Amino acid sequence: MSRKGADIVIETLKKEGVEVIFGLPGGAIMEVYDALYRDGSLLHVLARHEQGAGHMAEGYAKATGKVGVAMTTSGPGATNIVTAIADAYMDSVPIVVITGQVPTHLIGNDAFQEVDIVGITRPITKHNFLVRNIEELPLMIREAFYIAKTGRPGPVLVDIPKDITQQLSDVPIPSEKEVKEALPGYKPHVEGNIQQIKKAAKLIMEAKRPVLYVGGGAVNAEAQEELIQLAEMMRIPVATTTQGKGAFPENHPLSLRMLGMHGTYYANMAVYNADLLIAVGARFDDRVTGKVDEFAPDAKIIHIDIDPASISKNITVDVPIVGDVKIVLGKLIGEIKRKGAKLRYPEDREDWIAQIEKWKKMYPLTYKNSKEVIKPQYVIEQIYEITNGDAIITAGVGQHQMWAAMYYRYSFPRQFLNSGGLGTMGFGLPSAIGAKVGRPDKEVFCIDGDGSFLMTMQEIITAVQYKIPIKVAIVNNAYLGMVRQWQELFYDRRYSEVDLSLQPDFVKLAESMGAVGFRAEKPKEVKEILAEAMKVEDKPVIMDFVVDREENVLPMVPAGKSYRDMILEDGKDADAETMYLVG
Repeated sequence: MSRKGADIVIETLKKEGVEVIFGLPGGAIMEVYDALYRDGSLLHVLARHEQGAGHMAEGYAKATGKVGVAMTTSGPGATNIVTAIADAYMDSVPIVVITGQVPTHLIGNDAFQEVDIVGITRPITKHNFLVRNIEELPLMIREAFYIAKTGRPGPVLVDIPKDITQQLSDVPIPSEKEVKEALPGYKPHVEGNIQQIKKAAKLIMEAKRPVLYVGGGAVNAEAQEELIQLAEMMRIPVATTTQGKGAFPENHPLSLRMLGMHGTYYANMAVYNADLLIAVGARFDDRVTGKVDEFAPDAKIIHIDIDPASISKNITVDVPIVGDVKIVLGKLIGEIKRKGAKLRYPEDREDWIAQIEKWKKMYPLTYKNSKEVIKPQYVIEQIYEITNGDAIITAGVGQHQMWAAMYYRYSFPRQFLNSGGLGTMGFGLPSAIGAKVGRPDKEVFCIDGDGSFLMTMQEIITAVQYKIPIKVAIVNNAYLGMVRQWQELFYDRRYSEVDLSLQPDFVKLAESMGAVGFRAEKPKEVKEILAEAMKVEDKPVIMDFVVDREENVLPMVPAGKSYRDMILEDGKDADAETMYLVG
């Protein structure tokens, strides 16, 4: 039976198991929106800006592990979502973005709202498609989903000209087998080379000072169980990146929490002094490594990753293992058990754990609280307390993002959603909406900065319209805080264009959009406001926490420096003698 291309789009999405689409209609995609209306079975969340729709799809994908879907029109609708696509690409988030395009006979003629979105997004998508024939439409959509969710996940774009959505066809929806057959050159390697796994097992059993360095790939692979088993079985401390948080519970005795530029002292010192670094689903980005020549200088490095292009890209490794993290870790554990699961130097491994405990006591993650002014760290701690550590947390980008990473303890995968690789201000609010749509059973808190919140604050209306009861905590220092911090530390306090003291009344803004608004200006008000916010169940809540304006995120490794150059609380350098093995 013949049906319109627009109906084929909706039919194919339903075949993929799609339940929700985040988007904004326009001329070139109007036929698909008409089909969406006539079908009536899919939830569509109407964003107020296409970037918001893209981040909502990301939040949905990150929180659920499913493929997020966003849909826009051509021209500015397509270019407005480019930032979200780039963000998804950098952080390996599986989303499919469907864009409308001008009719095929007008492509290349500078038609109204025409833009080469396939060309624009080629460097920031895992793959993209321009549909030129209605017969290939369902196959391309199904290929997009398959590519987005397999191997190293990522964004895929499908650009559909308007005349394709209007044409009639009886083309069937292809099966998954047919989709795989249509992509003969795309076969992600998931099993891992057994000889390399054996080498890794030997190194792990012989190491005196091993550290697991865990990134977002472990979250994508749902490898928490294997990570815990390996860490406990071989007594290996675990450090995570911002994207890897929750892959290993941070209340576990072996947790080092976050490493890198704003990592804990003990995580960074463990990595610096390690003799074996086991990188799991991580990409050795510059915010983790600092000065490359001095990153884990005495360590042999095992790198497990689904993406062969990530291995030895930034840091040369000794044992590369290409494969799915969960599968490879399972085989690695099995190999260690076959070898007897015995440490060659058990007393040395105990010494290593004891040394890390000394570092933890010497320089714990701390700050100076105040009874006069709200400290941002205190806000995060109180959010942790009132949610019992069980909420999904999203964040924008800046100081508040790092405080959210440091002072909320994450215990399960997909709990901390933030923009890592691209560092996109404005990510927090829309991603929280997507996360709450995908996980209505979870409390979702967006910890945002005033600068980041201003980027996408129009999406409050979206949350109000769809009765999405997210909680937004604005850590309001009336600055572009992280830029100001760098200007203080490295530019002799020349605060160039970072003052945001002229800003909306966020309480009135919330109320004008139909949300609930609160403000706290004194430390004693923080708990009270959070308690009131938790009582609201059917609409979003915006909390404006007016915090210490010039509080800095510490510890910090200055850009391009090594872990030995860490700046600690109050701007002090660590005692050089404590950076190396004690006793």
